[in-house]
Amino acid sequence: MSVIVMAGMIGAGKSSYTEMISRRLGTEAFYESVEYNPVLDKFYENPKQWAFSLQIFFLNARFKSIKDALSDDNNVLDRSIYEDELFTRINHLQGNISSIEMDIYNDLLANMMEELKGTPKKSPDLLVYLHGSFEKILAHIEKRGRDFEKVEVGDDRYNYFKLLWTEYQNWYESYDHSPKIAISIDEFDIVEFPEQEDVVMNIIEKALEDIRIPLHV
Repeated sequence: MSVIVMAGMIGAGKSSYTEMISRRLGTEAFYESVEYNPVLDKFYENPKQWAFSLQIFFLNARFKSIKDALSDDNNVLDRSIYEDELFTRINHLQGNISSIEMDIYNDLLANMMEELKGTPKKSPDLLVYLHGSFEKILAHIEKRGRDFEKVEVGDDRYNYFKLLWTEYQNWYESYDHSPKIAISIDEFDIVEFPEQEDVVMNIIEKALEDIRIPLHV
């Protein structure tokens, strides 16, 4: 079978895609917890105070998830450790994380990535990157209705999301831990149009076939 990791902006639809891929391929789904995150709402209220704590929380959680996933061979993750550094770097660019904290984070991440070399699979089989217009992303964020994610044009939260969105394409282009594909959420919206699932799964299954990964358990 295969280890698939999702990637993309906050609100891109990674959890929906993870559920769909897991259901269609008969794999186990790994979801990143929001409800049990003790720092996330605090970060949105005061990024400068809580950004570093949030990134360490996420890094630890994503490290555990990818270790578990790479120790098995039949799963899909809605976010992974491979894009974690992007969020930390954005917070550093915005002045929420100091240079000293950034150095500490990078050292810790490097140690964790070294540890992953000891797992059975070493790296994922495929990364699926969801991308779309900033307007589409904001519409998704607004639709899911989390109070701590609400934005107004020009406020700090809006600027954070916009900078993150701007940097994501560069991150995707430089990603080299596994084969990768990009899917446009402007073109495919499996929540709004579930009939598009077949087309999207054909894209994903074709990518898996190209790297000669068996599709089903």
